[in-house]
Amino acid sequence: MPRFFYLLAFSAALCGCVGTPRVLALKKTWPERMQELQNARQWDMQGRAAGAVGTQGWQASLDWRQSSQLADVRLAGPLGAGAVAFKLKPQGMELSGAAAGTDTNAFLQERLGFTPPFDNLRYWLLGVPNPDQPFEFTPNAAGRAAQISQDGWVIDYGEYSGNGADLLPKRLTMHREQVRVRVAVDHWNLKP
Repeated sequence: MPRFFYLLAFSAALCGCVGTPRVLALKKTWPERMQELQNARQWDMQGRAAGAVGTQGWQASLDWRQSSQLADVRLAGPLGAGAVAFKLKPQGMELSGAAAGTDTNAFLQERLGFTPPFDNLRYWLLGVPNPDQPFEFTPNAAGRAAQISQDGWVIDYGEYSGNGADLLPKRLTMHREQVRVRVAVDHWNLKP
């Protein structure tokens, strides 16, 4: 009979552990960590993006490689169909393989249904606001971004995942008027 009680107590303790969510707190203050992420010069991420403009939608794999002020971004549909690769530079955006004189904003508007806010995206993907523009910030229980409002967009952070000693966004949703974009990150590589 005593074995039964030990087994029951052990099972109850195990059940209690399973249902308890774990919230990892920041090791630094949020302003310190925000500034570090805003100044991050080398990082890349791979994931998926899905967008909807009104009733029209699209899905793509997303590969973003940031190196200082330069970014290489690739969006590709299922099996690589409709791939779009471009470089983001301080002087503007270049479409890879596009004819000279191609209006990149018009091209993206036609393909995606809107022009992505690339100047802000490099920050939003990391879970921080663009430091050069006004913003509103709502923290979650661990002190990270639950929501950022900036430049007419609202970015909701649903989940974070481990990247070494830190957590970075795993799921986020950006919306503005009729546009909604969801990003699910499969892999982060943030270099110090």
